[in-house]
Amino acid sequence: MGDIGGYLFQAAALAVGSVLVVQPLIVTTLLFALPISAILTRARVGRITWVLAAVLAAALAVFLVVGDPTDGLPDAPGADWLWPLVAMAIVTACSVVIGFIPALRGSLRALAFGVATGVLFAVTTVLTKPVLTSFEHAGLGDNLLRLLTDWRLYVLAACGIGAMYLQQRAFQLGPISASLPAITVGEPVGAAVLGGVVLDESVVLTGVRGVLVIASVVAMIATSVVLARRSPAPSAPGQENGVPNCAPPACNPDV
Repeated sequence: MGDIGGYLFQAAALAVGSVLVVQPLIVTTLLFALPISAILTRARVGRITWVLAAVLAAALAVFLVVGDPTDGLPDAPGADWLWPLVAMAIVTACSVVIGFIPALRGSLRALAFGVATGVLFAVTTVLTKPVLTSFEHAGLGDNLLRLLTDWRLYVLAACGIGAMYLQQRAFQLGPISASLPAITVGEPVGAAVLGGVVLDESVVLTGVRGVLVIASVVAMIATSVVLARRSPAPSAPGQENGVPNCAPPACNPDV
């Protein structure tokens, strides 16, 4: 329900603003998810983890604020979507394959599912904007007909459902700190790429501001990787790093 409610508010924001303006708000999920995870798992979130989360949020904010995002097109022809969506599909498929390799560490599999989740949420976010624009220029009947015959609606729905499923898989395989940073970074960065390539939105990449934007991207990647390798300290019996300490197949979500 939280994901659905959050998406509805996000869609309302996208109806009046550009992708690159709305997406900075996504980083606030870290500020809520880390303490909630600590409470639910009775695990302590260390000071370094908090510092890394703050750096991640600040870096993303710099990327979107200093980069001075500009409004682009509200929609684009279907041909303009093809290759960017194919590229997103390849990244998602590779991440999912890695996530389903049982020989890998749980935190690494969770990170892979987190990357796939972020990419799918990014596609969902960007497709939401042109789908919403179909309600701006005609009557209710024409709008509904246009909506139900629009391929983007069905791609949006498939990506949204897939993202929620993969997100739960990621949370099952490891502590929330292993996958949430990838989701939090993957969605706005992926949406920014799609917004720039397809909807012609842009950020400043020249001069001192361009250096700051590039540095923020490097910081986001670095902090997300480090956070994915850190997990809350154990504090409850039968848990290790905030994850139930039991032997397969009891802890294997594939069973």
